[in-house]
Amino acid sequence: MYFKAHLKHTASLCNIMGKSKEISQDIRKRTVDLHKSGSSLGAISRCLKVPRSSVQIIIRKYKHHGNVQPSYHSGRRRVLCPRVERALVRNVYINPRTKAKDLVKMLAEAGKSVSLSTVKRVLYRHGLKGHSARKK
Repeated sequence: MYFKAHLKHTASLCNIMGKSKEISQDIRKRTVDLHKSGSSLGAISRCLKVPRSSVQIIIRKYKHHGNVQPSYHSGRRRVLCPRVERALVRNVYINPRTKAKDLVKMLAEAGKSVSLSTVKRVLYRHGLKGHSARKK
């Protein structure tokens, strides 16, 4: 019972939480312009209300590539975030007789619709193969 509530909470957090928004093209260009005019990283950061590390990365990218285009992200996004994957694996360690079909149902109750093969692939990736637990 605890696991179902925990999984529902975890799945909902993964929908809310995520990477922060990308910095807009306009702010990137303004960052480079301010850098060219001789402003320090800290001054640019305060002026544009962007973290200093982000300013540093934008300037480094501009010096290396000559432009400030955001990088292209190849590949398909994962259906389950790492946090939900860990919750699935934790559930299987607690109850080794849990079937992948049951995990799919739990995820559906939590608001994540995934296929049976996705759950099996996640478990296999974490070293949990399809052996049945021995009865005591």
